[in-house]
Amino acid sequence: MKELLELAYKARANAYCPYSKFAVGAALLAKSGRVYTGCNVENASFGAGCCAERAALYQAVSCGEREFEKLAIVADIVGGPTPCGICRQALAEFGSLEIITGDLAGNTNKYTLDELLPNAFLKFAPGED
Repeated sequence: MKELLELAYKARANAYCPYSKFAVGAALLAKSGRVYTGCNVENASFGAGCCAERAALYQAVSCGEREFEKLAIVADIVGGPTPCGICRQALAEFGSLEIITGDLAGNTNKYTLDELLPNAFLKFAPGED
């Protein structure tokens, strides 16, 4: 857990957030053992931005990953940030996972995606076409 949080903390340093000034880093552990990181990227056209969680997820998926175990997220907010609704839904497409949040003081929280997004919308059950 500590290593995953450290990778998320490092990813946070690359955040591009000139509008909100709210830098977020994420590290996603795939069942393969590989870790994919992401940071939030803002845009003057706000809808064109991307959260750190989805940046890590999209990187992992583009590398062929489809199964995930843990996601660590770090930001300067007490206890760390939980994923936004869009990120929760994007992650739910690939099943539930453990989510670890952390702040800059080292405080952490743990959740499951199912706790954060009960009754997620899933067009297909995992593994079905």
